[in-house]
Amino acid sequence: MQKKLTITIDEEIYKGLHRVIGRGKISGFIENLVRPHVHASHLDASYRELAEQEASGSESPETLEWVEVLTGDVGVILE
Repeated sequence: MQKKLTITIDEEIYKGLHRVIGRGKISGFIENLVRPHVHASHLDASYRELAEQEASGSESPETLEWVEVLTGDVGVILE
């Protein structure tokens, strides 16, 4: 179900949205920008995948890279 939302923005932004995004497409554009900040299902899926990998003992190269990057950051903080 969709809901109507009234927002106030600067006139330059309003004109830019019409010029760049186009009339009738602004709501979808704003929704796509906002969705990741208010809808965490993609995070839930990612955490679930990581937990499954950990339980099975198999980690993807992306997971190992992510861990190495975070571990490097911790080392810098501790110094």
